[in-house]
Amino acid sequence: MANPEEEVIAIMKKAGIDLVATLPCDRIKNLLPLVSKNFPEIKLTREENGVGICAGFYLAGGKPLMLIQSTGLGNMINALESLNVTCKIPLPVLTSWRGVYKEAIEAQVPLGIHLPAILEGAGLAYTVIDEAEKLSLIEDVILDSFENSRPHIALISPKVWEASDCCAWQDAGMPEKPEVMERTCSFSLTGKTLRPVMLRNDAICAVASELDEEITVTNLGVPCKELYACRDRALNFYMFGSMGLVSSIGMGIALRSEKTVVVFDGDGSLLMNPNALLEIAKEAPKNLIIIALDNGAYGSTGSQETCALRYIDLEIFANACGIPNTAKVNSREGLIEAFRKFRAMKELALIHVILKPGNTNAPNIPMSPEEATKRFKEALEAKALK
Repeated sequence: MANPEEEVIAIMKKAGIDLVATLPCDRIKNLLPLVSKNFPEIKLTREENGVGICAGFYLAGGKPLMLIQSTGLGNMINALESLNVTCKIPLPVLTSWRGVYKEAIEAQVPLGIHLPAILEGAGLAYTVIDEAEKLSLIEDVILDSFENSRPHIALISPKVWEASDCCAWQDAGMPEKPEVMERTCSFSLTGKTLRPVMLRNDAICAVASELDEEITVTNLGVPCKELYACRDRALNFYMFGSMGLVSSIGMGIALRSEKTVVVFDGDGSLLMNPNALLEIAKEAPKNLIIIALDNGAYGSTGSQETCALRYIDLEIFANACGIPNTAKVNSREGLIEAFRKFRAMKELALIHVILKPGNTNAPNIPMSPEEATKRFKEALEAKALK
C-alpha cells in the first residue's frame, strides 16, 4: 500500500490539480518534496499571496490548490471571503492542522483548537481528516470546491502521518551551501526627483488607450471605477475586495496565459502586501507589467498619507525584490513610452508612476463581483480558444 503522502499526491493528480502554492510545516515535510516533484509549485512567503495567485490561475483556466500550515488560515480569512466567496472563485486548501494533536508548541494551541468554530462562523466549508483512513476525503474537498465555486479547507491532523514510512524529506536532502553565498542585485533607477503632474485617472486612461489584447487587473475602490469609466473591456478584471492582492492575481493569470497581463496597483496596496513583489520576482513571468500608481495616499479612503510619500521609493523596492526592468515616470508621454517599451521587451517589468493625490467622480461599476468575474473568465476562455 502507498504511504499517506503518496496517497495525497495520487488524489491531487486524479483531481487534475496543475498548480500547488505551498508554505512549509514540519508535520508535512515528507509531503512537500513529493509536491515539488509532481506539480508546478509556487513557494509562498505569505498565505494571502497564494489566495491571489491561485485565483488568477483559476480565472485563466487552471486548477490550483494550496498546501499550508493551518496557522495561515488566520492570515487568509478576509482574502477568502472578499475574493473567493464574493467572486465565487474555487480554492481547495489542504492544511496541516496544528494545535490539537500532540502539540508541543503552546503558541499553536489557541488558534488550532478554535479553527473549526472560526471556519464555521465565517461560513467557510471545511472537512476534518484526523486519521489516515480518511485521506480519501481530500478528493471530496477538491471536487466540492470546484463544483460549487467556493473555498473548501481540509484540516489534516498530524496523526495522519504518524505511521508513514515516507522518507522523501531525507531523500531530497538539503541544498549544498557554499561557505560564501554570492548574491547580486541589478538596479536601474531614475536619478532625479519627479514632480507629480498627473492624477491617477490620467495615468489609468493613458495606459488604457494603449490596450489591445492585453489582460488587465485593477486595484479595488476608485481605481476600478476610473478604469471602467475610461475604458471598460471584458478583459478587465475589477477587484471588489482583498486589498493587496491585485499584483498576485495578475501573476496567477500571467503564469497560465500567454497574453500580456497589465496590473494597475497602488502604493497603499503594494505597501500593505510587499511580499507580492518577492513572489513575482522569483517566478518572473515575462508577460507581466505592473503599473505602480503612486500618489502617496490611500485614495479610496480619504487620501490619508502612505509611507511612499516620504519614506520609501517603490522603484528601488521593486529592484531590491529582484525586478530589474523598471522605470519612473510622471507624465502621460513618459508613461506611454515606458509601457510600449516593456510590452515590446516581453519581460517582467514595473513602471513607477509619480502622481498627485485625488480622485475623479467615476460612478460605481454596474456589475456585481460575481457578474464581473464571470464575464472576465468567459473572455479569457474565448481568447484561449482562438
